[in-house]
Amino acid sequence: MTTKETNPMAVAGPALVLLGLAVFPAVAPHFGLDYYTGFVMRMLIVMLIATSLNYLMGYGGMVALGHAGFVGVGAYALVAMTEAGVTNAWALWGGAMLAAAVAALLIGAVSLRTKGVYFIMITLAFAQMLYYLAVSLRVYGGDDGYNLYSRPVLGFGLDAADDATLYWVVLAVCAACFLFFHRSVGSRFGQALVGIRDNESRMMALGYPVFLLKLQAFVIAAAVAGLGGALMVTQNSFISPSSMHWSQSAVLIVIVVLGGLGHRWGGVIGAAVWVSLEETLRMSTEYWHWPLGALLITIILFAPEGLGALFHRSPAGKGEGRGGIFYLLRRSA
Repeated sequence: MTTKETNPMAVAGPALVLLGLAVFPAVAPHFGLDYYTGFVMRMLIVMLIATSLNYLMGYGGMVALGHAGFVGVGAYALVAMTEAGVTNAWALWGGAMLAAAVAALLIGAVSLRTKGVYFIMITLAFAQMLYYLAVSLRVYGGDDGYNLYSRPVLGFGLDAADDATLYWVVLAVCAACFLFFHRSVGSRFGQALVGIRDNESRMMALGYPVFLLKLQAFVIAAAVAGLGGALMVTQNSFISPSSMHWSQSAVLIVIVVLGGLGHRWGGVIGAAVWVSLEETLRMSTEYWHWPLGALLITIILFAPEGLGALFHRSPAGKGEGRGGIFYLLRRSA
């Protein structure tokens, strides 16, 4: 009989990070760091979006170059519902998730009939269609973007206009989504998804509904990305079509690869490093892109499984890592 060994840091580490994030808005004003409450809130939202893409790519094996399109769908769904008179934040966020999920269902039903580079290109094409649709929506500002006059109402006695209050709500929402993905990966559905990633033909021969499982994962990832877009608009009170451009999807892929494709906290680690370096380098030079590019090349050459692999090694068969981006591209070819 074998016993399952658990690493205490696997539980204590995330719990300590969550605790530190929770107390940050309370202590930040005492150190003159009020600005960074909004900065960390934005980082949390990027972490959420990157984690949804990591779920799709790292565990589902679907390299989608159009994930930012669903972020935009969620954001513009919130804008449309706000224009229609909806003010409750929970209804707006739920509606944003539903809109992104419906868009993903329609797009995925077509895109998932292709594989490899064809899947990459068709997701890119659909995302650009969504981008140009947003540009053409003059009622929502078109290419100039749209400004919310006020933040949605949180209810329960919570004031969304207060950055610290909104920060704690965003943290709670992100933590719940991280927990969902954590549970999903370990579930029978998640393990079936990993099996499809590793050998789709074998899983099909075993009788698994491969297309439906992939479509379900595609919709789940898009819905959470739509939630991320809605949270982003709630924080910034602004959205523009540029957030849906294919280059933003490429940045999300870079973030996931940086953190560790197929590692449970890959999206979180990658987003934390990318957003922090982006903020720091922007204050130092206007040519901040090339140091980030050099960092990515270094990571790919010397740590192809990403930064997450440096902190966590998964037992064989658990579906994590498995060679990073090179492994995934070989399987997708």
